[in-house]
Parts: sequence; structure tokens; C-alpha cells
Amino acid sequence: MLLPKGRTWNQGSLYLRVPDSALPDVGYDSPLHLRIPLLPGLLSPNLACLTGRGRSTVAQAQNQPDPPDAPREERRGGREWLQTLLSRFGPITQKAENTAVLDFEKPLVELDNRIKEVRKVAEENGVDVSESIRELEERAKQLRKDTYSRLTPVQRLQVARHPNRPTFLDIALNISDKFVELHGDRAGLDDPAMVCGLASMDGQTFMFIGHQKGRNTKENIHRNFGMPQPNGYRKALRFMKHADKFGLPIVTFVDTPGAFAGKSAEESGQGEAIAVNLREMFGFRVPILSVVIGEGGSGGALAIGCANRNLIMEHSVYYVASPEACAAILWKARDKAATATEALKITAEQLIKFKVMDHVIPEPLGGAHSDPMGAFPAIKKSLMEVYSHYSKLSEDEVRLDRYAKFRALGQYEEYLVPGGQWRETRAARDKAKTEGTGSHTKMGTWAVDEQEAELCELIADQDERWDEAIVGKEQWINMPAQPPGLMRSGILELSMAMIKARKHQQKGASEQNATQALPEVTPATASQDSNGASENGSHSVEVEV
Repeated sequence: MLLPKGRTWNQGSLYLRVPDSALPDVGYDSPLHLRIPLLPGLLSPNLACLTGRGRSTVAQAQNQPDPPDAPREERRGGREWLQTLLSRFGPITQKAENTAVLDFEKPLVELDNRIKEVRKVAEENGVDVSESIRELEERAKQLRKDTYSRLTPVQRLQVARHPNRPTFLDIALNISDKFVELHGDRAGLDDPAMVCGLASMDGQTFMFIGHQKGRNTKENIHRNFGMPQPNGYRKALRFMKHADKFGLPIVTFVDTPGAFAGKSAEESGQGEAIAVNLREMFGFRVPILSVVIGEGGSGGALAIGCANRNLIMEHSVYYVASPEACAAILWKARDKAATATEALKITAEQLIKFKVMDHVIPEPLGGAHSDPMGAFPAIKKSLMEVYSHYSKLSEDEVRLDRYAKFRALGQYEEYLVPGGQWRETRAARDKAKTEGTGSHTKMGTWAVDEQEAELCELIADQDERWDEAIVGKEQWINMPAQPPGLMRSGILELSMAMIKARKHQQKGASEQNATQALPEVTPATASQDSNGASENGSHSVEVEV
């Protein structure tokens, strides 16, 4: 029996005991003991029914009095009585007093408290102040909107690390119709920081894999603060292969400051585990979708983030190294973390600009930590929209799409450079583009001049000959296949020739500079001291590179 979804419950557990006399139509011959676990990470708790004498976790007393709200003369059926009792429990209407509040959120909290005080005073005195309350609520809404629309990268990092932000299990249990957690890496270990399971959404089965953080100190210690060990990544790889075997699309949820960097993790092969995941994920034939729900740090995030489409929540962050670690490396001081946060470009808007992320999932006003139930529908909607595109692609198209996505990352220019003279070649290309001159190959590719166009056609002809030569001999090609540009016929030889020409050019330039740098012996130089210094005790050497 499940309690209705969409309700937020306080931490703790509720124990109920239904006496014999209250169960005339249930059919049990023994007292029915009920325990409702209200776990801190679950927003829709299960109602566990524990029946039978001697098997209940609640102390069984044979002669306990009937509930005071069920008098004997008006006693109703067991199910009806239980529903009446459970109807008294509902969603919380106020935030807990121990909810974490960020510094920039304090004005918002103060305004909310003021509204509550005005409403309470009005109810006690019987005064109608609905207009004033409505005005204050509109003001609070506008203030919250203005505050979250101009968050700095440092503030967004604080929101991404908020302790009340929905975790992976919160999201998995609320966006799926059914979720079954799976355990173990088939090597005797089960990392609680990496959670895997089968989930169903709108009739489609998915493999959910994600980092899991805790709500309090005890849970964070158990989950290792969301930092997986090597066996956690091997566990994730095991279930990715399982999903690939049975044709199940994979959805990963990233929320980790990074892979665990302890001594035990390094001894167990942390780098190898992450590297194997990166290699294997590019070969899966099923679509892979990745969602950054909190913070995605370093290789620990990338180990389950090599996806066809990368989504990120509005106030989440994604970085190659944590700002604290970056500040310690570059400036040898942790107080430079704010500067590092600005320089790393870790916000969702910046990641979309650099095409590291593909889609931003909007969050409720005030962030997902303030309204988690409002964030879940947006996550599910975005995932199903993206999956509807990839569900129509073939296996080869899915793999090629994933490969092309990561090959397109970064900013670079690609053009032919004769003799290693890249500066002159680039200047010539810019001049030709500005003047509208140049040439074209037979296939329409633009080139600076006729000579470059002929070279492009020669390389293309060599590629075609190579493709024809390996027909039926694919088993002799090294696996996994290297990027096509480097191993094509002619490209490697051209690259080696360019490198040799550039080294020869640099060697000649250095010899010429050394010859020009030899000083002439004059009376002025002879008058200097034995160290060869000038009158002020210093000398200068100019070297043109």
C-alpha cells in the first residue's frame, strides 16, 4: 500500500497498531501492526504492513486498549477506520526551522516570516488583511525572481550544493512510475555512493544510474558524500552493459564533487575504473542521456556523463576541478575560490555557450531546494522529449551521434599548412576570405589557391583508394578505431613532413640569431670588468624568436 505521491513528509517513523475488534472485514486472526517509515530522502514513503504474531517489529502486547478515537458503540470497519486515521496526516505547510538558508536568501526568508506574522495576527484578532497579505506575497515573489535572475557563479555554486536540494533517489522515485534498485558490481562490493536501478516512465523502461548524497552527517558518511569508489564505477558499468544487452536506454544523474581520491581508492584502480567507463560508453548501442542535478566534478562526473545528450538543471554546475582545488593549485590559497569560480565558467548558461551542455532544465522560482515537487515534472518532461528523438535512430546512428558530439567540443581551426609556415598561411587565408578570392575543388571545398585545391583533391583520392583497399579486410584494422583524420592515407606523412620542415626552419633561425648575437671587440668592451658587465653591473641580451 502506497501513500499518495506529491507529499513531503517530516523525518521519523509512524507506528500504528490496529486491534482485533477494529478489523472485522479484513480477515486477519491476529493484531495488525503498521509502520510508516518517513525516511529523510524519500518524498513518497511506503506503508509497510507487518502482520502475524511474533513477526512485527513493534512490540506486540496481547491486551492493548483500543484507540481512543474508536469507541465501541460507533466502531467501524478496519479499512474505514485506518483511512480516517491516516487522513489526519498530510503535506507539511511550513518549512522546518532547521532548513539551511543561504546568505543571499535571508531577505526572502525575513519577508516570508513577516507575511506569516501578519496572517497570524489577523486570524487571532479577526481582521481582514487579505489585500495587504496579497501585496506582500507579490512583493516576495518579485524579490525572489529578481534575486535568482542575477545570481553570481559563486551563488549558483552554493545553490547547487544546498543540503535540501533533491538527490538522485528523490528524483528517481518521483519521476518514475516504478523504480527497482539493483546492487553489486559482481566482485563482492556495493558502493552506496553510486545507485543503479530499473525505472519505468510512460511505459518505457530505463536504466537509472546516479550519484547519491546524504541529507545529514550520518547519511553523508554512509554515501561518502557522493564520491564513488572504483567499485562504484565498476558497478555502474556492469548495469550499463546490462542495459545495452537488453536494449534499455540509459539515464545518468550526476551529482558529485568528484571521484574519491583516498589512498584506498587509488590502490583499487580509481583512474583505471574511470578510463574503462569512458571507453565503453562510446561503444554502447542504446541512447545515453545525462542530467546534472547538482554539481558535476572532474572525472567522477564524466565517468557516467559520456552521453548523447547532456542536460543540466538551471542552478547546477559542472567543472573540471572544484573551485577550492583550482585555487589551491593556481594560487596556493583557498581564499581565491571565488576568483576560480568566475574563471572556470561552470554555470549552466556558460556551459551551453561552449556547447559542453545541450539543454537547460528550468527550476521552480527559488531553486529546486525550495520547491522539489515543482522540479520533478520539468525533469521528466525534458528527458522524455529528448528520448523521443533518439528512440527513432538506429544503433549505428546513436553511436555516431555520441562520437560526433564529443569530437565537436573545443575551439580549433583546421587547414593545410605548407612547410610549417602557419602564420603566413593563416594571414593568406584571412586575406583571401576578406577579398572574396580563392579557389574550389571539384566537390566545392574552398581553398586559398589552385595549389591547395589540387592537394585537397589528392588527399580525397587517397582516402577513396584506402577505403576500397580495406573492403573485406576490416578485421586487420586496429581496434578500437582511431579518429579517421589521423590514420587516413597521406595525412600522417604530410604531418611528419610539416614537423620536419618546421624543425629545420627553427634550427636555421636559431643559428642565424646566434651569429648575429656575437659582440665585436672594441675599446669600450675591453674597458669593462672581467665579468663582462657594464658600469651598472648588468648586461642585456636581445633574442628574436
